[in-house]
Amino acid sequence: MITVAGFNSAIDRLVDVGALRPGTVHRAGGADERPGGKGVHVAQTIAALGMPVTLVGLCDDAHAAEFSQRLKLRGVDFRAVRSPVPLRQCLAIREASGRITEILERSEDPGADTRMVLDQVMRHWAMESDALVCTGSLPPGFDAGYYARVSAETSLPCAIDASGDALRAAADGSPWLLKPNAAEAADLLGAPVASLEDAAGVARALHARGVRHAVLTLGGEGAVAVDEHGAWQASLHVDGVRNTVGSGDCFLGGLMVALMRRESMGDALRLAVACGAANALGEETGFVRLDTVDGLRPLVRVVPLDV
Repeated sequence: MITVAGFNSAIDRLVDVGALRPGTVHRAGGADERPGGKGVHVAQTIAALGMPVTLVGLCDDAHAAEFSQRLKLRGVDFRAVRSPVPLRQCLAIREASGRITEILERSEDPGADTRMVLDQVMRHWAMESDALVCTGSLPPGFDAGYYARVSAETSLPCAIDASGDALRAAADGSPWLLKPNAAEAADLLGAPVASLEDAAGVARALHARGVRHAVLTLGGEGAVAVDEHGAWQASLHVDGVRNTVGSGDCFLGGLMVALMRRESMGDALRLAVACGAANALGEETGFVRLDTVDGLRPLVRVVPLDV
């Protein structure tokens, strides 16, 4: 079993418009609302691939029934910690051209007692698990070093997907796996990540700093990874992309499942990239179908890189 610490739950809203024109009135062609947040996306992917998963996160009273019902149907054991403040909303505006603009609300501080319960519940379920994933922004009140401390204190394989100060703290803590995207890696190092060579250099630098599995996602260009056995790039071109939001989270879910099944990093990247692409081809944010993943996985190109 994998435990996912995705504390900062959200409501994902996807709205379709013809074209986004700032300062004008738009009429939505369609709208969809579902449980969201990076933890939800990662956990749903792990469950879709057939591995037991427990998700620990906040949920307010207004959305408790919806979260519980939807995630149970998806095979996710959601261990909700009651939030005394409303969940944040994550709005994705999709134009007819396929371009997506995201507007992410900042969450409110749930309070010291709630933060303590989140930590306790996560640690309890981690003790029952084979691996731990710490993903997404932390609710206000948590300090930036929280993920790094959790990683240092657990004997489990621990994957971290964070940004900003939390990513910097994690990178200094030599976690088992670290997965920034290109923009997050550029912010971490203070230098652009504009090419495959740049990305491979970042992954090598993170591995040299003690990150056992250093993985960078590159959007449509796939991903690069470095571990003790070498370096790889994995990529897949797909037509008919509908919704790329959450693809990095689905990538991480697939990567963790493959690594927990003791697949090589090259094979793990193949599954991870297939999961990211499967999400991009669907309408729903942060969700994959196993048959789609299975169809895409053999098409993923994985090549070794010179270390």
